[in-house]
Amino acid sequence: MSVVMRCLVSVLLFGLVAPLPAMAQGDAPAQAQLGPRPFYLVDKMKDGPLKARLAACTGPFHKTDFSIAHRGAPLQFPEHSAESYRAAARMGAGVIECDVTFTKDRQLVCRHSQCDLHTTTNILSVPELAAKCSQGFVPADPATGRKASAKCCTSDITLAEFKTLSAKMDGLNPAATTVADYQNGTPRWRTDLYAASGTLMTHAESIALIKSLGAKFTPELKAPEVAMPFDGDYTQEKYATQMLEEYKTAGIPPSDVFAQSFGLADILYWVKTAPEFAAQAVYLEDRYEKLGLDPNKPETWKPSMPELKAQGVKILAPPITTMLALNDNNEIVPSAYAKAAKAAGLDLIGWSLERDGPLNKGGGFYHSSVKAAIDRDGDTLTVLDVLAQQVGVRGMFSDWPATTTFYASCMGVK
Repeated sequence: MSVVMRCLVSVLLFGLVAPLPAMAQGDAPAQAQLGPRPFYLVDKMKDGPLKARLAACTGPFHKTDFSIAHRGAPLQFPEHSAESYRAAARMGAGVIECDVTFTKDRQLVCRHSQCDLHTTTNILSVPELAAKCSQGFVPADPATGRKASAKCCTSDITLAEFKTLSAKMDGLNPAATTVADYQNGTPRWRTDLYAASGTLMTHAESIALIKSLGAKFTPELKAPEVAMPFDGDYTQEKYATQMLEEYKTAGIPPSDVFAQSFGLADILYWVKTAPEFAAQAVYLEDRYEKLGLDPNKPETWKPSMPELKAQGVKILAPPITTMLALNDNNEIVPSAYAKAAKAAGLDLIGWSLERDGPLNKGGGFYHSSVKAAIDRDGDTLTVLDVLAQQVGVRGMFSDWPATTTFYASCMGVK
């Protein structure tokens, strides 16, 4: 049976992933529903052994912890919405992410950034809440070159106010002169088809939903964009403790939680105060931005890989580009950084597959270190194979978990 025919059978048997009805409590999908995208990617691969193996794969396709839902399934659904989480679970994501930040009344909610409500929700269309934004909408001015802007933070509003909002696809139109135009900024390679009324989630609600979907949890403690301590005595340590306490309250075993932070201090705080959670806490790599880390120059890795391990870091999560390089034959191979991390005994998790959009022009940031070898959408699976088989990542964040689920099922990745 051809790849295209299998794609059609998959659609007939399982249906496209969206739109999706709500799952009942305890209704965890035993078999993943992939839809057509993974098969499309196989069709677009370069001919070779990997394409032949994946093209011959007919399933079954099952949930796997290798498949980590990055903000849910934001390639088509509003990120960190209930609809996005359900879609991710149906696509076989064994681990689902809630990026955690706090409201004005110190309640934890799921947002990628504390100050992204103006691009990820309808807040600017709600006058009484738009008036509470850190910066209201400012229209573009072509005469001066000024771009449209706004800044609305979860810390600007209470939890009750937050819950009145609807999630939308992340995006803005910098040339907008009206609020409506400003909010109409979804990238062309995503879609607004399933974004009419995304349901925002508190952190506690995300725990309950993800548990009911039979998945594990990877909350990210987002860096506050307000001065800490917030509102007098809400310290970073209280914030970090509060996030884990919500798992304890919900009766979630620490072994099901992969707590993340870009702040090494947060990871080390958990090592000291919550070792049962720190055992699989995830240190997110951003030193390439802040400290000039070069994946090919060990002298720029501060702390070094052995030093991170000695401090209690178990899992390191860098962006895809940091773990990959090109050899003399223009083939994608593990970077020096990736080899050193594995040599030091650190587990690796990569982020984020399917985030660069179409790859026919080499992709964007996530493929920047191997751009010369990227020229088609099917290279998504080639990159994933190098990360899984040569780098040895234990899991991959993806904006469309069907892709990582498909690969793991077909290649026997646990």
